[in-house]
Amino acid sequence: MSRWSVLGSGVAGLCVATLLAERGETVEIVTRPDCRAASHWAGGMLAPWCEAESAPPQVIEWGQHAAGWWARRVEGVVQHGTLVVAPPRDSRELTRFASMTQQHQWVAPAEIEPELENRFARGLFFAAEAHLDPRHAMQQLRDKLQQAEVAIHSGQPSGQIIDCRGIHAAQQQPALRAVRGEMLILHTPEIHFSRPVRLLHPRFPCYLVPRADGHFMLGATMVESHDSSAISARAMMELLSAAYTLHPALAEARIVESGTGLRPAYHHNLPEVRYEEGRFSLNGLYRHGFLLAPIMAEKLMQQLTQEGNHAS
Repeated sequence: MSRWSVLGSGVAGLCVATLLAERGETVEIVTRPDCRAASHWAGGMLAPWCEAESAPPQVIEWGQHAAGWWARRVEGVVQHGTLVVAPPRDSRELTRFASMTQQHQWVAPAEIEPELENRFARGLFFAAEAHLDPRHAMQQLRDKLQQAEVAIHSGQPSGQIIDCRGIHAAQQQPALRAVRGEMLILHTPEIHFSRPVRLLHPRFPCYLVPRADGHFMLGATMVESHDSSAISARAMMELLSAAYTLHPALAEARIVESGTGLRPAYHHNLPEVRYEEGRFSLNGLYRHGFLLAPIMAEKLMQQLTQEGNHAS
């Protein structure tokens, strides 16, 4: 049996540590106490079919594994599908989206989300998709790991390293680039959605993901930038404008949180498992952290088995 030191406590590190613990391996998670992973700001959409609009085919293939993986390990996975809508002036965007995706049906949006009555004439419904609350899911994984006596600390690693630090590993992996995402958490008791709703727009598409007790996650921009400072005024105005287009009641919602995350990406926007200079790594999840971390962690387990001679 090997001893493993997983660097990073975001979604990639937690998924890897979970699978190692399930295999009966000795594992620890090493993380900076002040480090907030990009996955803290994630939407939590397990939506492989929607991602086909802009993602490589592997994302759709690999992402179909995600909802089941999460549902077997955490509570709160909701499989109510995804609804995609567009304002009448942007109906071409909806037609384009439909032509680039599969596993959807044309619907009257109010039949799926009644509170969209008289808001949109038609939409796309991806019934097989799911979502979760990222923060609750990660906390559940942490709790289970600690119950299994997996140490989570900020000291020195004591085992074979598996680097899952996302953009914080850029010094060791110069091929990584940062993609900035900005988000808001809104609270309103005025509307109730049962699933993520994506609003298409040529300049600033957005998504609204329901969370508990009248909270919604509204995101997210994508900017090629290493800037991790607070959300910009432009991004906030565009997100709020899109939210108002989705439903006017959101104009009275309270902004309870805003944030930015730097998503790690390789040039092809696909994650990779690597072995370089005596250490394994899982990185490059881009905007697909919760969707692809499970299967990438599984792929890493396969590689650890195949290359067991590297483990010491």
